[in-house]
Amino acid sequence: MANTAQARKRARQAEKNRVRNAGQRSNLRTFIKKVIAAVDSGDVEQAKTAYATIVPVIDSAVNKGLLHKNKAARNKSRLNKRIRAMA
Repeated sequence: MANTAQARKRARQAEKNRVRNAGQRSNLRTFIKKVIAAVDSGDVEQAKTAYATIVPVIDSAVNKGLLHKNKAARNKSRLNKRIRAMA
């Protein structure tokens, strides 16, 4: 356990950040699953709508430090590739 006041505060901050990041990461994964589900169902319009919804979510995750920019680009590219393959 932390011995100094500074270390105790950092431990509190780390726990708050961990919980916040876990929620945001879960939300991100949920949006990705919605796009995949729309693609699997074969509904092109729903898939495009879901993709348009997730792009800003992925970009904000990058700005928050939740995702690396290359991983975000890879995710967007792969999702978009699946949607284009439907048409």
